[in-house]
Amino acid sequence: MKLPKYIKLSLEIQNALTSNRAIVALESTVITHGLPQPENLDMALDLEAIIRKEGAIPATIALFQGKIHVGMNEDQLSALASTSKPMKLSSRDIAKAIVKNSSGGTTVAATLRIAALLGISIFSTGGIGGVHRDSHWDISADLQEMALQKMILVSAGAKAILDLPATIEVFESLSVPVLGFKSAQYPAFYSRESGLKVSAQMDDVNEVVAFAKAHWALGGKGIMLTVPIPKKDELSREKVEKWIKIALDDLKDKGISGPEATPYLLKRLGEISEGKTLISNLALLRNNARIAAQVAISYNKFQKNQKLA
Repeated sequence: MKLPKYIKLSLEIQNALTSNRAIVALESTVITHGLPQPENLDMALDLEAIIRKEGAIPATIALFQGKIHVGMNEDQLSALASTSKPMKLSSRDIAKAIVKNSSGGTTVAATLRIAALLGISIFSTGGIGGVHRDSHWDISADLQEMALQKMILVSAGAKAILDLPATIEVFESLSVPVLGFKSAQYPAFYSRESGLKVSAQMDDVNEVVAFAKAHWALGGKGIMLTVPIPKKDELSREKVEKWIKIALDDLKDKGISGPEATPYLLKRLGEISEGKTLISNLALLRNNARIAAQVAISYNKFQKNQKLA
């Protein structure tokens, strides 16, 4: 595959693509905008280590000085984690960052587009964007991009600060299946259950892969695989909702909107909860990476068996 000159693959990712190894894409706004320092760098390194331990290759994606980097070493991750005023890059912003020679973290939407371009089919994140509360015109590009790219996206669902029922409705309109990993309930990010149903429950990673192959064979694209946060790390949904209401009121008072809204709300939730939401966020990120790596390994074995058949 001949890539544009502004896409830079690490040697590890080049070799993994050439030798058809299992790869898991990782977004980078969780590093640049989602977590405080030094937790952002620690988490970036942890996620890569978890994926490698399961036998897959991590492909963290970000932009440095107008170049899309796929696969990053520790020095690059450290530089990204400490970048001053990094851009938050969605799908529409990638070309702007290239032309303006900018650096920043890729959102779920941007990472989806770049990973799919390279033929990477498994992607792990914490929570996706969605429909914002009290503003149903504010819909994350993550949802539309899911409808466009052939990908299994592993997450703990949409972030709890969002309108979860409306987000699920948009996914239905876009024909994006929302699966539950060993659960019939859509998770509420920090909590295991939201009271909302997924479109299908998957009981193991092999079943997820079988679903994906059937979905893709029929012309489908993105698949949302929701993984509930581990029981020991979940927070009471009632408490979280109280914290979210306070954070949303503060957001409104400050007049913050657009791309800066989500980072502000996540930071404010951490403050209001005295760090409890941050701890849960870190736990679900780790858990999602582990499951995504297992899905990638299963998918890789399926692909190899198909070639041998």
